[in-house]
Amino acid sequence: MKILAIESSARAVSAAVCEDGKLIAYSYQNNGLTHSRTLLPLIEDMLKNSDIELADIGLIAVARGPGSFTGIRIGVAAAKGLSWASDIPAVGVSTLEAMAFQLALADGIVCAVMDARRSEVYNALFEVRGGEPVRLCEDRAIPLSDLYEEIKKSKKKCYLVGDGAELCYNYLLSRDVPAIIAPEHLRYQSAYGVALAAGRARCDKELKPVYLRLSQAERELIEKRGKS
Repeated sequence: MKILAIESSARAVSAAVCEDGKLIAYSYQNNGLTHSRTLLPLIEDMLKNSDIELADIGLIAVARGPGSFTGIRIGVAAAKGLSWASDIPAVGVSTLEAMAFQLALADGIVCAVMDARRSEVYNALFEVRGGEPVRLCEDRAIPLSDLYEEIKKSKKKCYLVGDGAELCYNYLLSRDVPAIIAPEHLRYQSAYGVALAAGRARCDKELKPVYLRLSQAERELIEKRGKS
């Protein structure tokens, strides 16, 4: 079965077509343009250049978060629109789990981490078993200090992946906790990882974004109401 995967949870946007774990087509863009302008044309061009029809796709997978609030909404909306229009089932996968699949040959703990600002990161921990990442915790927004304490207690190698990997690496290094940062070509969000993670996901007619915490505007509104 061919899977069309979409990743728009961060600055870059990508799309991929995979079949039985094999990457057939891949398209990536990171030039600062908004995902609302680039995503659908990127998918259309990738399919056209690969001589693949949307009717050939058996499943649509999308990174549903955590990540950029706007980026996630755009990706989920695109996946739902393609799903409804073409009667193709759709699944949402964790952005963090999708990244963990990119280090599925690591011999230790995979720490997927995204910069959530305010001294926090979006994070999930995985242990690689049999060539696949196995969850050790749910997706969460966690202070770097708390994540440091968890990693410090682990006796296994820690591999960092995600757009917050360098931030986390520097934090751990300054406290004499060793970690291995993923090479740049495997470090960031990728639609290929989304496709690999889709095998575990369930189709969801109510596919919704997962943010983990309130947006800055919502937090500011709550703070303003609390002061009034």
